[in-house]
Amino acid sequence: MAALQTKLSFFLIVFLSFGTAYSQEDTLHVRDFIEFQHAGKFQDALNLTDAEFQTKVNAQTLAQIWQSLIQQFGEYKGIQQLEALKKGTFTVLNATVEYDRALVVLQHTLNPAHKIVGFFVVKQAPKKTSQEPVPPYPYHSQEVTFKNEKAGITLAGTLTFPKREGTFPVVVLISGSGPQNRDEEIVGHKPFLVLSDYLTRKGIAVLRYDDRGVADSEGDFEEATTADFATDAGAAVYYLQSRPEINKRKIGLIGHSEGGAIAPMVAADNASVGFIVLLAGPGIPGDQLLLIQQELIGKASGVSDSVLNQSTALNERLFTLVKNTEDESTLQSKLIGFMGSSDLTDRGILPGQSKEAFIQKQADMLASPWMRYFLKYDPAVNLRSVTCPVLALNGEKDLQVPPEVNLTAIKKYLAEGGNNRVTARELKGLNHLFQECTTGSPSEYASIQQTFSPEALGIISDWVLSESK
Repeated sequence: MAALQTKLSFFLIVFLSFGTAYSQEDTLHVRDFIEFQHAGKFQDALNLTDAEFQTKVNAQTLAQIWQSLIQQFGEYKGIQQLEALKKGTFTVLNATVEYDRALVVLQHTLNPAHKIVGFFVVKQAPKKTSQEPVPPYPYHSQEVTFKNEKAGITLAGTLTFPKREGTFPVVVLISGSGPQNRDEEIVGHKPFLVLSDYLTRKGIAVLRYDDRGVADSEGDFEEATTADFATDAGAAVYYLQSRPEINKRKIGLIGHSEGGAIAPMVAADNASVGFIVLLAGPGIPGDQLLLIQQELIGKASGVSDSVLNQSTALNERLFTLVKNTEDESTLQSKLIGFMGSSDLTDRGILPGQSKEAFIQKQADMLASPWMRYFLKYDPAVNLRSVTCPVLALNGEKDLQVPPEVNLTAIKKYLAEGGNNRVTARELKGLNHLFQECTTGSPSEYASIQQTFSPEALGIISDWVLSESK
């Protein structure tokens, strides 16, 4: 993907007042600076730098620098992330750039006039991680399709299972939010490919599939809610019951992020589900989670407490409007009116974008079916109805689904429903993607070579095998 979309990893954060004038304009200038060079427009790129920079570097020199990057890292593929930090009167902006052979972080420094005064490579990592499996695999891997009769769509995926006689326990992998392919591919990583490979080598069959409307699966992703995605996962369970390789009494679900909300939905309503694994699954209502997520990521990104407090107050009001207004056209009108009257809204407007266009875009997002459903969703209802064994894991440094508040809630609601077959663990040093990390910030995801912590993989595998005896 291009810039990291928080919704892809888990629920959308409304940063209406997080953007500041310097970060928005600087971000655009750095993006243009890189894209101009890719297009061979080196003079246009040079025009985005300050006068002193131009005394040292001309268009020809800039072309030589760009060509040296291509020679070292391979063909340019695009920008994956942009992260701006204020350093005194200057801005330091890190761009994670994907080349054919590597992910490279290019650091740019900009002055108060938004002119680039310097840039250099600060970090690089091989594009292919050591964990990503390469065929031929020591197990069967079949392309499959299955029907969601309720939605009238066909979903496509991959079923992997051991190369030996007998029937096998199986897990369905349920992806996080945002349009995801069967590998849950994000910023150069394929967590579900790594997880499915690990589990299948341990003797566990795995079905992973493209989200509806993504890659080879039919359907309309944009109009779907979390409840709709739950019917897709339910259809996967039904399909597996028809497969001769599968032990029908040992069908489980592993949900990551939003998938950790979907798994209890399916398990609460389907006695065929023998166990579930919640990887960074939510335990608190959607609106509360978004506000906490916004605060934690904002702090990690250097946003001041005053801006965070204002942003939280604004988003609380917006979320209340969404939760209390049923009619979509009425909701749109209320959102547009409220944002139009707030000075805080101005902080998020991009250079060259009208306030009206910005507000309309925000209103469309807030009034979308997915957001309207999620802001009202309370995991407690389904968790209280889950009777099968549950493994809940969270990374200690997860800023998107913080561990303490969510694991505590998950355990509480399962216990209230009488389910004592629960294992909940907070894994030290891991982020939302279950990578070993430094800060847990989403800005780190692309630059970490590891896709999935071996410790987490082992815990998941051992628990699934123990529940499949």
